[in-house]
Amino acid sequence: MTEISDFSGKAKALALIALAQILALSVWFAGAAALPALLNAAELASWHQAALTSAVQIGFVIGAITSALYGLPDRFDPRRVFTLGSVMAALANLIALVLPPDSLALIATRALAGASLALVYPVGMKLAASWARGDAGLLVGLLVGALTLGSALPFAFNAAGLGLGWQTPFLISALAALSAGMLILLAKPGPGLKPAPPLDPSAALMAVRDPALRLANLGYLGHMWELYAMWAWIGPFLHAHGALRGWTGTLADQIAFSVVAVGALACLAVGWLADRWGRTATTIAAMSISGLCAVLSGFAFGAPAWILLPLLWIWGMSVIADSAQFSAAIAELAPPERTGTLLTLQTAMGFALTAVLVQILPLWIGFAGWVWGFAPLAIGPALGVWAMAALRARPEAGKLASGRR
Repeated sequence: MTEISDFSGKAKALALIALAQILALSVWFAGAAALPALLNAAELASWHQAALTSAVQIGFVIGAITSALYGLPDRFDPRRVFTLGSVMAALANLIALVLPPDSLALIATRALAGASLALVYPVGMKLAASWARGDAGLLVGLLVGALTLGSALPFAFNAAGLGLGWQTPFLISALAALSAGMLILLAKPGPGLKPAPPLDPSAALMAVRDPALRLANLGYLGHMWELYAMWAWIGPFLHAHGALRGWTGTLADQIAFSVVAVGALACLAVGWLADRWGRTATTIAAMSISGLCAVLSGFAFGAPAWILLPLLWIWGMSVIADSAQFSAAIAELAPPERTGTLLTLQTAMGFALTAVLVQILPLWIGFAGWVWGFAPLAIGPALGVWAMAALRARPEAGKLASGRR
């Protein structure tokens, strides 16, 4: 009877954590979803367009490191930290509603939103991991799936057509984040919730010197090279394709939502598989597929929808499917007393890299056009495949997924 009760409590808590993550993280891509409408409202330089997303990434990196330095999720109830982050992210979006679309202040609110979400995503991951019992890959996959669905939601909000123009995804995601802040307070932490050791800057050297950790981080950086640049620019890609096909902007937004959201299912499936088949096997497979899709998507830009859309849906699944497994690999390879620092460092490096790629990709697209627009993103998965294959060949890989590499 107790076992059934424990399972029921775990399922309820995880459902609440995942739902709160989805709602709060809808703030992340509000700027990217609003971009077509913003361009109708004001003339924005390419760097300004990219900054609407890259500022979120930079803010997240700063917020994550600051949170780790002060140990906020350990010193306070992590649910209340999550609520604080959700409310701050909502306020950032509400402030954006009254700002000129071409202002630097609007970009500043995106950075504030990113810093606020650093109190949401990692904290939600901590809460979910507190329920892990031999299913860490699946649980982390659940939270990355929630991140994926939350990142897709602004495109759905934009397609709702409330007549608010570019403000629509900002307003609805702000309301969603406020709801998330209340929901998370109903989620019970698991029995594994323990204070993490304080951030140890000296452990950063281990991420470079230790061969297995270095390869796992290189794999993650290869993955992140592609991920957020694809998510940020798939909307404009589909709007440009739709203009050739006579689509409405609403249809382009609906398809963009589906391309990103479909990845949530892949996160769960690959999380389950990775616990059984191995971390390196699943990450190599996912990055091989996503890198190929990055190249082929441009060549399919002018193709009929029945060719282009299945390719984009496959890309949407493969580009995020393996994300959780890099964090799981660090947790399995690192000394327990250094895990918190090394995971924080991995996250910071990855999101810092995404800020660079999101910012420079439109410059490349302006030069090469959409046919070659996403091709440079394949560089990351190629590096990632090499790194994870090299890690698989090392004896330390025996620590991954209970020896399943």
